Amino acid sequence: MLFHRLRLAALASATLALSGCYVMQAAGGQAEVIHRSKPIPDVLANPATPAHTRERLQFVESARAYAIGELALPDGRSYRKYADMGRPYVVHNVVATPEFSVEPRRWCFPITGCISYRGYFNEASARSYGRKLSLRGNDVSVDGVPTYSTLGHLPDPVFGSMLGWRDTRLAGTIFHELAHERLYFADDSEMNEAFASVVEDEGIRRWLLQQGRAGEIAAHEAALARQKDFAALLRDTRSRLAQLYASGLPPETIRIEKQREFGRLEFRYEQLRTRWGGYAGYDGWFARTLNNAHLAAVATYEDCVPGLRRTLEVAGSLPAFYDKVESTRRLDLKARHAELCGAPLVAR
Repeated sequence: MLFHRLRLAALASATLALSGCYVMQAAGGQAEVIHRSKPIPDVLANPATPAHTRERLQFVESARAYAIGELALPDGRSYRKYADMGRPYVVHNVVATPEFSVEPRRWCFPITGCISYRGYFNEASARSYGRKLSLRGNDVSVDGVPTYSTLGHLPDPVFGSMLGWRDTRLAGTIFHELAHERLYFADDSEMNEAFASVVEDEGIRRWLLQQGRAGEIAAHEAALARQKDFAALLRDTRSRLAQLYASGLPPETIRIEKQREFGRLEFRYEQLRTRWGGYAGYDGWFARTLNNAHLAAVATYEDCVPGLRRTLEVAGSLPAFYDKVESTRRLDLKARHAELCGAPLVAR
């Protein structure tokens, strides 16, 4: 995915270690999710279940079974239940940066550690906190998140907000999140996202072939190419802004040049749209006044994806690929990236 999906640790446990309104709302929100979660077989057996919901949950069961049986992903507690929260976004994330920085501010908590966002189950609370940060001079973004993962710590459900997704997005999300449950480095979000994205991409290709839908692979690959182009555009803007903020120019000059950079970003996006034949799927991203915080969440894992794909090719199977990546757990971050993200591997 272009932007990191929301990851939550076991919030109920965190509440025992830390008091305060923020953690209490997080624990309360998670408790509501658990309360609303119903076993998928029970939902399917209920005659009052709408036909569309029934069809999509049957699809989820099929995709999950494929992930376990064909992609060798873990058969844990995730995606066995369904939770209709009655809203399009389960959580809203608040991200903040200083006025002249593209690096997000971080908040630290027991158990969850330090994270570069604050997630709120209540949108009004998220926007209220965002306004407070803005008044302190920060650039702020408040964005809805339709699903999140606890990395298997809790039984993550399929949310009602996911059922309207196209098949490849819904199946791919299941593959991606189960890949995180299969392998996760506590110190290396770049590798985590690259690994899960490679598993997701490979899983979708195999799944489309198994479903007799090989004709859709080209469209899927075109979507991935657009995603890569857009991510590269945002990363370049982020880099240009970082250079501007480190330039030593007077604040008034930096503010003017900052707005020019965001104007340049919109112009270059229009050029991308033309190259894509008019594809407008990212237009919504620009339907707001952009600032540093909107760029802070840009994924940086693309650099590791080609190396991991080569690793998969050399491994010859998904289980062997998982074992190879797992074997780097003993390495520090720099050595792990050198081995998996660097030069092409040679089969032995």
